[in-house]
Amino acid sequence: MMSDRPSNHNDPEVKEVLDELVGGAQAILAANFIGAWLQGSSATGHFDEHSDIDFVIGIENDLSGEELSALQQFHPRLFSYESPWAEHLEGSYFPRKILRDYKLSATDIWYLDHGMTKLVRSAHDNTIVVKWILRERGVRLAGPEPSSLIDPIPAEALRLDTFNSFAKWGKEITKDPNQISSRFYQTFAVLSYCRMLHALTTGEIGSKRDGAEWAKANLGAEWHDLIDRAWAGRPNPALSVTQPAQPDDVRSTVLFIQLCLKEARGILDSIGLVSESDSNAA
Repeated sequence: MMSDRPSNHNDPEVKEVLDELVGGAQAILAANFIGAWLQGSSATGHFDEHSDIDFVIGIENDLSGEELSALQQFHPRLFSYESPWAEHLEGSYFPRKILRDYKLSATDIWYLDHGMTKLVRSAHDNTIVVKWILRERGVRLAGPEPSSLIDPIPAEALRLDTFNSFAKWGKEITKDPNQISSRFYQTFAVLSYCRMLHALTTGEIGSKRDGAEWAKANLGAEWHDLIDRAWAGRPNPALSVTQPAQPDDVRSTVLFIQLCLKEARGILDSIGLVSESDSNAA
C-alpha cells in the first residue's frame, strides 16, 4: 500500500525504482540510449504520494524490433517490482530528432501509460509542453542535461500549444460532459484548466498546485470550493476513476472550463496571439 507520507524523486523507494528503470533501459538499448530524465511534477514541483513518475528516455533512433520486444518484457517485470512506485511510472522513448525540435511534436512515439505494462504508439508525451518542462526544469537521471538536446521553445509557441490543446478538450467536454463523469476526470479537469490559465499568464508551466493557487487568487470566490474539492480529490486515482462525480460538480466544471477558455482568449488577445481554433473560426 502506498505510504501516506509526502515523497519526491530522491525518496529512497522512488530512487530505487528509477535506478531499476534506467539500468534496465540502458542494458537493453546499449548504444541507442542517450539519457533518462524526469518531467511532470518531479520537475515542476509539488511531487507527492499521489503523483505519477513521469519519465523520458532519449534514444538515438526509434526502437528496433528487437529492442521493443525486450522492453515489452522488461516493463511488466518492473511493474511487479516490490515497491508500489513501480506501478506509477509513465513515460516515453524519444528519438533524438523528435526530441530536439518542438515543431516535430504530435507524432507518435513509444509510450508507457500510467498503470500499464506495455508500450504503445502515442503522441501523449510528444508535446511542446512536455518538451518545455523537460528542457527548462527536467531532472537528470542519466546522460546529458536535457537542455543540450532540446531547442529553445518560444513562449508564444508554448502559449498557443497550451491553449489549442485545452480549447479542443473543452469543446469535447462541453459537447459530452460524460467525459468527466468520474470523480477522477472531473477533478483532473478543474486542476488542468487552472494550470492552463496560470501557464498562459506566466509563459511557463508550473505545477497543478501553482495553477490552483493562482486560480483561487485571480478568479471569483464562487469557484474556490470547486477548486478545493478538486485538490482534495487527487488521492487514490485508481479508486476515484471508478467513482461517479457529483452531478453538480460536473455541471460546475463545464461552466468553469468555459470561463477559463474565455479568460484564456483574453490573455492571448492582450499579447497579440491568435489561437488555432479562433483563426479557423474566422
